[in-house]
Amino acid sequence: MSTAAMSTSGPRNRLLVPTVTKQCWGFMIGSAFFAVGSAPGLSTALGTSGSNLLFFIGALFFTTAGLIQLFLSGAVSVEVDYAPGRMVRAEWLTAATQSFGTLMFNVSTTAALRAKSLSSQEHFVWNPDAAGSVAFLVSGVVAFIAYAHVARHWDLGTRAWWSVFVNFVGCVAFAISAVGAYLLPSGDALDASVANYGTFIGALCFLIASLIVLPFWDRRRRAAPAEGAGR
Repeated sequence: MSTAAMSTSGPRNRLLVPTVTKQCWGFMIGSAFFAVGSAPGLSTALGTSGSNLLFFIGALFFTTAGLIQLFLSGAVSVEVDYAPGRMVRAEWLTAATQSFGTLMFNVSTTAALRAKSLSSQEHFVWNPDAAGSVAFLVSGVVAFIAYAHVARHWDLGTRAWWSVFVNFVGCVAFAISAVGAYLLPSGDALDASVANYGTFIGALCFLIASLIVLPFWDRRRRAAPAEGAGR
């Protein structure tokens, strides 16, 4: 291949390469759509249709970021010395359950755009939403277990620990939101305010959790000493 051809295809190929930066931005953008769609006051102005459209777009970014995270998580299992056979890696399990959760949110948010009857809202909107919330909660718990294996349970001085902790809070908020969104026989949500605030808080947590570990901060830290040395 000629140098010209390589330079033309190179940038295009790099766009398709999964990276932590793309993963973080995917979760941040998706979280921003969910936050705007559920923001107190703003969600009322947008109306149900407007909020559902924002949730639908946000879920697409969530799913893309989740698949990148799963790809980057490495091997499914690993051999260990203290037990026979192989064990599923916590890092992969965290990514897999979270990725499954994002797919469930895709189903839920897509169905919400068209669902009219109570039956369709229950089966195609609330059920997948609840499943996605449970999957996120499981992934948050497993992430803590995985972190505890390589560091301490309480490691307040590191950005990685804070990311895991804030992400877990977001998972809990989404789970509470799903409970509030439970559909009663009348067609009303169990508690619309809880559902809305849970989604809003969870979305902000996911945005912050990804922002904290964005590789950009590490690059800035490495660049700072070099800039200081040049002065």
